[in-house]
Amino acid sequence: MSLQSDRPGAITAYPRSTPWRSAEYEDLFDQAPVIFAALSGPSHLLEAANPAFFEAFGGDRAGTGAPIADLVPELVPQGVIDRLDAVYRTGTPFRARGARLVLGVPGAEREGFFDFTYEPRRDAVGEVDGVVVLAVETTVYHHAQLLAAEQRILLEQIARDAPLGEILTGMARAIEELSPELIVSVLLADPEGAHLWHGTGPGLPDFYNEAIDGIAIGPDIGSCGTAAHLRVPVIVTDIATDHRWDGYHDLAARAGVAACWSTPILATDDRLLGTFAMYHRAPKAPEDKDLALSAAFARIAALAIERHQATEARRAAQEREKEAREDLAFVLDASTAITRELHYADCLQCLARLTVPTLAPLCSVHVVEDGRTRRIAVAAASRAEEDLLASPVLRDQVDRAVARVLASGTTETGHTGTSPGDGPVPPGVTGYVCAPLATRGRTFGALTLLATDRPLDSHVIALAEELARRAASSADNAHQFSDRVQLARDLQAGLLPPELPRIPGADLAASYYPAGEGLEVGGDFYDVFPLPDDRWAFMIGDVCGRGALAATTTGMVRHTARAAARLLHDPAAVVDAINTALTGNALDEDYFVSLVYGELRHTPSHLALELIRAGHVPPLVRRTDGTVEQLVQSGLLLGIAPEFDGAACRLDLYTGDSLVLVTDGITEARSAAGEFFDEHRLAEALVALPAPFSGAAALVEAIHASVTAFAGRSTPDDQAALVLTAT
Repeated sequence: MSLQSDRPGAITAYPRSTPWRSAEYEDLFDQAPVIFAALSGPSHLLEAANPAFFEAFGGDRAGTGAPIADLVPELVPQGVIDRLDAVYRTGTPFRARGARLVLGVPGAEREGFFDFTYEPRRDAVGEVDGVVVLAVETTVYHHAQLLAAEQRILLEQIARDAPLGEILTGMARAIEELSPELIVSVLLADPEGAHLWHGTGPGLPDFYNEAIDGIAIGPDIGSCGTAAHLRVPVIVTDIATDHRWDGYHDLAARAGVAACWSTPILATDDRLLGTFAMYHRAPKAPEDKDLALSAAFARIAALAIERHQATEARRAAQEREKEAREDLAFVLDASTAITRELHYADCLQCLARLTVPTLAPLCSVHVVEDGRTRRIAVAAASRAEEDLLASPVLRDQVDRAVARVLASGTTETGHTGTSPGDGPVPPGVTGYVCAPLATRGRTFGALTLLATDRPLDSHVIALAEELARRAASSADNAHQFSDRVQLARDLQAGLLPPELPRIPGADLAASYYPAGEGLEVGGDFYDVFPLPDDRWAFMIGDVCGRGALAATTTGMVRHTARAAARLLHDPAAVVDAINTALTGNALDEDYFVSLVYGELRHTPSHLALELIRAGHVPPLVRRTDGTVEQLVQSGLLLGIAPEFDGAACRLDLYTGDSLVLVTDGITEARSAAGEFFDEHRLAEALVALPAPFSGAAALVEAIHASVTAFAGRSTPDDQAALVLTAT
């Protein structure tokens, strides 16, 4: 390889050299660390050189007077002599930085890096009569830079979570390239700290890596086993004579390794992670730089292994979390599907169908009816499994297992070698689980799963038990569900007007959507009824709570309002009468009601309204031009204080104007993100409608559509709306 300049145009003209002679050069450079050589004539005879020259290039002072090409012949094919010829011929100095030279005889070569200066030497008349060579060896600095670069690459790989094997192998190869006489190996400790397993060893023979894979950790078990046991570096300079390598001497000899220096790799919390070993092909004690190299890369290996373990632990946790989510999703989806079936037999057939093949290829469900046990549902993954399930032997064994589970109320499991009923295992059956179907303290059936390809593990058994528990509750509820829904609907219908009356000059529309499945009577209500003197009363309200007491309170409010409004001609007085009835009610002194009550009369030009709000959602007025107003005047909730203090609000509605009344089931409907629909979104929904937007029914439908789009169809609270539009 030829020497190259450190930059383009590095060859420049210099002033004439001082015509010093060899003795003067020797006096100047003899003790200097800088490499110096004085060459004369076109053959580049070595006139003088300092000790640093001979240390770097070999030979001794006895070689002076001979051509340098003879003294250091390896320089010829690397272009050094050609460069000296050019400097001698042209008289132009030459400099090179970081030039690479391979020095030494074949079999004992070494790589070196140098900063060179070739200076032409001139005689008294200015003619070039030789070349002066000055050089500084930068091999250590160069290797340090390469080492730092490799460490940086490794750290970047660690930071981006590169595979551990890739990082460790890259580290080993980098060290072996920097120090060809070394062979690197990394062994990884198992979680129990009992054995070391192969991490990397690209420079070692495969048979050697395989032989030490899984080596025990303990005293006097090679260099690595001992280092891992003692938690300190272990230096073996001659494997052949070291007792710690007893049993491994022949293996090491076959692999061609004679020395091994091992350093334990420890985590930040002092856990043993593995060992970092450097082998040498000849007996040898490590130098300080070798120990420093081992310590540095052991720390990098520790970072890589810790990061890998943390990543693997995170992945394992994510996988467990994923499995848990999938299990939960399966159970929830299955439970939902089962719950949708309103009939007893359909519930249990759905249960059998959902378990196959997700949990097992075969399933049967038994129940107790009229004191007898019968199989009510079956499912099979294929015709072959279906035929197996029809086997009289298997059916008899399953029946006996079901009988035991019904008697004990506990789950029974088995695997190959046992079978339901402790009889011979039918061909193809590898395991089973029989889980009780129980509710309200009684076991009324059993879910049986049978495996045909593998035993049923604890994970499947747990899912089967959970699904059986949920299905049992659904099946039990299926008997009562339809009747309860119908009863709740009948009661709720009795608390609402069967139809809205026709009012001159007004268009009315209302809606009511019960919470959930409508199994309980809600507390939301509305009403419109006539009054003397061509007046009409309207109201909307919400009784706190649900069920029978809410229904009773709703009925009392409606009947009190209808009775009081015919006698009293002041909305505030009517509301006060309702409050008196609530506070005097002995059923529950804490039962309260929110309410908007109003009265209207028709005039030739508009509708005149007078209304009062008691803790209810503020009424909204949508004008015919699309603007929306909120009526915020309010009084306290009813049923809290003995006396009601509130003032009525007067309102005029002209053609196309609408009064919008809703319950808090609409304004408190939540989105998937947990936000309320609230009064502002309700107002925005009304504003967004094109103007004019006539018709009370159209407004009610638009409100319901907006709430459904925001919060979905399912609601945790009843939703009621009443709209009055002037015509």
